[in-house]
Amino acid sequence: MNLNLWLLAICQGLFLTNNVTFIAINGLVGLNLAPLGWMATLPVMGYVVGGALSTGLVARTQSRFGRKTSFQLGLAVALGSSAVCCYAAYGKNFWLLVAATLVAGYYNANAQLYRFAAAELALPAFREKAVSLVMAGGLLGAIAGPNLAAYTRNLTAVPFAGAYLALSGVALLAMLLLAFVQFPAPSAKAAGSPVTDSGRPLAEIMRQPVFIVAAAAGALGYGVMNLLMAATPIAMQICSLPFSDVATVLEWHVIGMFAPGFFTGHLIKRFGTLPIMAVGLALNVLCVLVALSGVDFKQFVVALFLLGLGWNFLFTGSTTLALGAYRPEEKDKAQGALNFCVFAVLALSSLASGVLVTTQGWALLNLGSLLPLGLTGLALAWLGWSKRRQAAL
Repeated sequence: MNLNLWLLAICQGLFLTNNVTFIAINGLVGLNLAPLGWMATLPVMGYVVGGALSTGLVARTQSRFGRKTSFQLGLAVALGSSAVCCYAAYGKNFWLLVAATLVAGYYNANAQLYRFAAAELALPAFREKAVSLVMAGGLLGAIAGPNLAAYTRNLTAVPFAGAYLALSGVALLAMLLLAFVQFPAPSAKAAGSPVTDSGRPLAEIMRQPVFIVAAAAGALGYGVMNLLMAATPIAMQICSLPFSDVATVLEWHVIGMFAPGFFTGHLIKRFGTLPIMAVGLALNVLCVLVALSGVDFKQFVVALFLLGLGWNFLFTGSTTLALGAYRPEEKDKAQGALNFCVFAVLALSSLASGVLVTTQGWALLNLGSLLPLGLTGLALAWLGWSKRRQAAL
């Protein structure tokens, strides 16, 4: 562990501050401005669709300009897009809000690579712990994000416009901290080269069982988490719960997402990646059962906390699993493909979240999440069976 890792962990926390604040307010601002109720989560969807569309561009900028410059470009986009979101809220312009969150997706796609960059800042024997530690930095977002949304809600005459302005300040702080992070220099061969110049073809990398399962578990696990988290502020408003309760629920949810980061890497090294991912899957199922038991504040708190824990085990595990699927010279295109899978599923879940919670209700939304969880379980079982079969040969 070193200073670079700790600074990157704080940047991860500021990134999650942006994400959690967006989740907390975009659906509510969208509900207020949208022409139709089911469109409420389109600003949330815009953020992840923008991330999906940006994965290829991010992979190229990472390869051509290196980690630091690409990450700083992402933060510059975060600063500008937050300011435009504020302007859209003031002007009551729903489609400008959606467009601004779409552009902000470039920052989302960029910062999703912090966890992979962490593995490059530590010795090979400590890669799992480095990934886990940087993801634990999201704990800062767990505390700052919901409170930022709550305290700045009425900072201006327009609800939540002040929160968007505050996010511009968060981006500036992250740019300052990132300036002090020293990333390994790109190899002479990779510097200035297109993403596809070195290593195996991307199709060959993606055909590996370990890559397939890492991508599927990461994307489906993140998709379920986003499906339920994005719907929570709207569901709680429908249930007449105050926004202060929404902020508390999201705070405990993100604590569940990132607090385990201080020890998930140790658990993976001790028990293995697949068993920890299986525990994460079980926690997600338990979350659904709790959510189906009622719509009081306590059910929302417990369910979303369990959802966060399950996501941490699944996503940290899938990230660690993916590290064995590509060579160093293949990292940009492989990580870009992994992130595209995540963002594609997130885009679908963001749209489905708003549609289902406003038309079908909270209970059916949770029941529907059991399908991707079941597919994740099948993927983990298949990879476990494949590994045992190879070991027996």
